[in-house]
Amino acid sequence: MEYLPILVLVLSFIGLLLLSVPVGWSIAISSLLTMMTSIAVLPALTTVSQRMATGLDSFALLAIPFFVLSGQLMNKGGIAHRLIDFAKTLVGALPGGLALINVIAAMLMGAIAGSAMASASAMGSILGPEMEKEGYSKEFGAAVNITSSTTGLIIPPSNVLIVYSLASGGVSIAALFLAGYIPGILTGLFLMIVASFWAKKKGYNVGKKSSLKDVGRTFFRAFPSLMLLVVVIGGIVAGIFTATEASAIAVLYTLILGFWYKEITLNDLPEISLEACGTTAIVMLLIGASTSMSWVMSYENIPNDISTALLGASNNPIVILLIINLILLVVGIFMDMTPAILIFTPIFLPIVEKLGMDPVHFGIVMILNLCIGLCTPPVGSVLFVGVGVANTTIEKVVKPLLPLFAAMIISLLLVTYFSELSLWLPGLFGY
Repeated sequence: MEYLPILVLVLSFIGLLLLSVPVGWSIAISSLLTMMTSIAVLPALTTVSQRMATGLDSFALLAIPFFVLSGQLMNKGGIAHRLIDFAKTLVGALPGGLALINVIAAMLMGAIAGSAMASASAMGSILGPEMEKEGYSKEFGAAVNITSSTTGLIIPPSNVLIVYSLASGGVSIAALFLAGYIPGILTGLFLMIVASFWAKKKGYNVGKKSSLKDVGRTFFRAFPSLMLLVVVIGGIVAGIFTATEASAIAVLYTLILGFWYKEITLNDLPEISLEACGTTAIVMLLIGASTSMSWVMSYENIPNDISTALLGASNNPIVILLIINLILLVVGIFMDMTPAILIFTPIFLPIVEKLGMDPVHFGIVMILNLCIGLCTPPVGSVLFVGVGVANTTIEKVVKPLLPLFAAMIISLLLVTYFSELSLWLPGLFGY
């Protein structure tokens, strides 16, 4: 095993992050430095640049800017209020009713908008003050909002599932979308159970019971928004259009919906488009840089070295999957989800395939694992959004976060070791 490339890669990347260099540039520079351990400076620079460009040359990636734009349109288009009203009629009268409303609404909003940060921002700003008014602690509300917002990254449509498809060499996006439903809903249910117990223990207020008429009325108001999931996923599964085409349809649908709800005007479109372009640019830089690093690692034989070391440590699939999960949990603390998927998929996917694990199953396990990292410092983007919206501090949110973290980890372990939770739906539809 060649230790120099691994040492240069790891130490340079960590060092750049400690110097507050943006993650995308840290990945690109550390890839270049690693390449320079094998070839001269100019060819290394050319190779890394070329790999960054070719990493973005994929038709499947066209879905990302469209889904980002549809998410922005959803976030501005009055969707959150309608989803919250619908969730209230379903679970508002249960212990911790407002917390449960937050989880259900975040699951729906995250799935429709495809963004955990959009969900955390919308749910936190709308439900946060209402929860405080009902006697809930600010920190508990923020903790529920932060963790539940990540479920939308598992429940499709999801940009990170598209990124995993790219990193894995073309795993079916339709299969990944179908595979995400049960694990995403399962995680949400565990979060609801913990939130309900916590709320009951603290004696938080319970809302009034809703009539069937109220449920029907709020469902009717939320129905056009919920139909986006049916249109997008139904169209992909039925083979009417591809995931990329579905993303363009999602933009058209959400735009029409925003105008129909009278929450979006023509004057809002330049600002919405600019925000979507900014988000897309950041994501694409991360994808290009991460693809370059993946190629450099492959060139230096780093994935094979890690694979040999892991398989040499144990031949027990349960132990190896546990080790991989622990590594990904640590990675998620320090690295954002997109680069983590692009860098570590080529390393770990060959290992789990040797163990007989389906690539679709592993993709769901990986993303569910990295969702936990979005809720942890120092790089937890959803954590910072949730804390900022709630106007509190990370230190105060940690205590109520811990039992919710436990719920997410239990869900992760169940999904890891019971493959049918991920593979049953894709199998049902022939994927």
